Amino acid sequence: MRKLDKLVLGAFVGPFILTFLVVVFILLMQHMLKYFDDIIGKDLGGDVIGQLLFYFAIFMTPVAMPLAVLLSSLIAFGNLGEHFELTAIKASGISLLRTLQPIFFFVLLLTGVAFYANNYLVPRAALEAYSLLYDIKQKKPALELREGAFYNGIPDISIKVNKKFQDDPDALKEIIVYDHRKNDGNKEVTVADSGRMSTILNERYLKFELFNGYNYTEGATNEREMTGPKAVQNESLTRSKFARSEIVFDLSSYDLKRTDKKWFEGNRIMRNLGELDQDIDSIQGEVLQQNTYHYSYKPTHFEFFRKRDTVYLPQEIYNHKLAHDSAEYKRTKGGAIDDNYRPDVSMTPYGPQPANPYALRKPVVFSLDNSDSVAMAAVDQLYEREPRLEEIQGATNMARQIKSYLENTNASIEMYGKELAVFEIQWHKILASSLACVAMFLIGAPLGAIIKRGGLGVPFLVSILFFIVYYLLSMQGEKLAKQGTISAIVGVWAADFILFIIGLFFLRQARIDARLFESDFYSVTFDKVKRAFKARKTKMSPEVRA
Repeated sequence: MRKLDKLVLGAFVGPFILTFLVVVFILLMQHMLKYFDDIIGKDLGGDVIGQLLFYFAIFMTPVAMPLAVLLSSLIAFGNLGEHFELTAIKASGISLLRTLQPIFFFVLLLTGVAFYANNYLVPRAALEAYSLLYDIKQKKPALELREGAFYNGIPDISIKVNKKFQDDPDALKEIIVYDHRKNDGNKEVTVADSGRMSTILNERYLKFELFNGYNYTEGATNEREMTGPKAVQNESLTRSKFARSEIVFDLSSYDLKRTDKKWFEGNRIMRNLGELDQDIDSIQGEVLQQNTYHYSYKPTHFEFFRKRDTVYLPQEIYNHKLAHDSAEYKRTKGGAIDDNYRPDVSMTPYGPQPANPYALRKPVVFSLDNSDSVAMAAVDQLYEREPRLEEIQGATNMARQIKSYLENTNASIEMYGKELAVFEIQWHKILASSLACVAMFLIGAPLGAIIKRGGLGVPFLVSILFFIVYYLLSMQGEKLAKQGTISAIVGVWAADFILFIIGLFFLRQARIDARLFESDFYSVTFDKVKRAFKARKTKMSPEVRA
C-alpha cells in the first residue's frame, strides 16, 4: 500500500507545484496590468519592481491555490485513468476512496498552509504591496524632455528644447530655461544655442552644460527697493553672454518617498482574523451607540407628544448602556451582564416591554380637578385660540430639526451596517478560501477519474470552467451580502457549499464508474426514460382512464 500512496502522491505533487507557479504568474500578470500606467515611465529600480511583484504574488495565493489543486487533481487522476492504472488498482480490490486518501490528506495539509497564508502572510503582503504601489503612484515620472514643449517637472523650473538628437540623447539644441525659484515671474531666463544634459552624484542632480548663450535678469534698482513699490522708477535689465555655462538642478523630488504604513493598516484586506474581530466589535459598538443616542433624544424631540408613553430600550441597547454607565456598573458590582437575563415585562401602549431601569421616560400622569372652573376655562381657552405665526414657524423649525437629526442618524447606522458587512465578509473569506482547496479536490479527483484524460488540454478547460463558476458564485454572494440581501455567512460560504455538493456528486459517479462524458451514457439514459414512459402508458388501460 505504501507503493500505491507514493504512486498517487507522485502523480499529484509534481503537477501541483507546476500549476501553482503558472497560475500565480498568470494571476499576477493580470493583476499588474491594472497598474501598468502607474508604473511605467517612473524610472523605478529593479529592487522596487521585484518587491512589488513578490508581495502581489503572495497576495494572489488565496485564489491560486484552489485553482492549482483543481487542475493538478484533474491532471493526476486523468493520467492514472488514461494509462489504465486506476483500472489496475480497482482490479486488485482497492476502492477509489482508498486511492484518494493520500492526496486527500495532502490537500488537508495544503488547506492548513492556505489558512496560515490567508491569515498572516496575505494581510502583511497586501499592506506592503499597496503602500508601495501608492508611493509609486505619487512618484514623478522620469525626466523626459520633448522637442518644442516646456517641461515643468522640476519644481520652479521650466525648460524648453527645440531639438534632440537620436544618435546622442544627451545633446540638445536651442535651449530656454526659466528660473521661477524667486517667485517673481519670468525675470530670470537663460537662452543657449546648444548644450548637453546629464545626471551626477548617483542621479541626485541634473546638470546642464550650455554653450553660446545669454543670461537675462530683470529686476528693480536699489533706489526702487528702498523707496517701495509706489515710487515710479525704471526697472533694470541685465544681459550677460557666455561661451560655456553649467546649471545644476536638484532631483530629490523624483525620489521614491515611502509613506508610513499605519495609514493603510485599517483596510480590511490587511487585517487577520484577530484584528477583524476587534474591528467588527468596534463597529457593532458604534451602531449600538448610535441607537442609544437615538433613543435618548426622544424626550427632547417629542416633549409634548404622547406624554404618558414609556419607551423602553431594546435588550441589546440596554446591555450596551449598562456596560458604559459607571453608576450602574458600580450598582451591579462589576457590571456583569447576563445575555440570557430577561427582566420583568410591563405593559405599555406599545405592548409588553422589559421593565429595565433605562426607560427613557416614565409615565407621567396629569390630573386636573373638575371643580376648578378657572383652570378649566383657561385650558379651554388655550385649545380654542388660533396659533400665532411665530408659534407655527417655531414648530415647523423644530420638526425640520428632528427630521434632519433622524435622517442623519439613520444614515450613520446604515453606513456602519455596510462597513460591518464588509468586515464580516473578509473574516469569512479567510476561512472559506482555505477550505475551497478541499472542495476543488472533491471535484477534480473524481472528475479526472471519470474523464480519463491527462495532459493540459481537457483538464485545463474543465478547471477553468469550474473556477469561473466558483468565482461568479463568490462575487455574487459577496455583492448580495454587502447589499444586506443575505447574511455574510451565506454570501461567502455559498460557493464552497455548492462546490462540495457538486464534488460529492462526481465522487459518487466515479465510484460506480459512470461515463458522464460519453455519448453512450446519455443515449442509454434517454432510452431508459423512454421505455419507462412507454411501460407506464401501456399499464394504463381504458377502464383505468375512465
